[in-house]
Amino acid sequence: MALKKILFVCHGNICRSPMAEFVMKDLVRKASREQEFYIESAATSTEEIGNAVYPPTRLELAEHGISCKGKTARQMTRADYDRFDLIIGMDQWNIRNINRIAGGDPDGKVHLLMDFTRRPGEVADPWYTGNFEATWRDVLEGCEGLLAKL
Repeated sequence: MALKKILFVCHGNICRSPMAEFVMKDLVRKASREQEFYIESAATSTEEIGNAVYPPTRLELAEHGISCKGKTARQMTRADYDRFDLIIGMDQWNIRNINRIAGGDPDGKVHLLMDFTRRPGEVADPWYTGNFEATWRDVLEGCEGLLAKL
């Protein structure tokens, strides 16, 4: 079986995409499917490169028994498009920027996380809402839906 490589992407790679990365890793581990997946996250911007996961995001993950220790923000590159099987954005702005970085999506790899749920749309951005619990619920539902499809 081929390894399924997934890249979660948001603007800064300090809130939503690392939350999705570590939630997905946790779901995959609990399903005893670690050998099937390689999972990372990245940013579309350069603003937070090298920074750790935003403290309220770390706290939200920790409340659910998930660690994101050691994760620092990195920017998505054009090479990531070839390296990953799925590139999952958190909102339409991310999707536009992913396509700009990748030079389009000829292989149909780019999707919104919430498209894997019964309520398509965008993952709430806690940077603006301050509601990390709502983002957790969106991310968990999206990752569960994604894993079910894979």
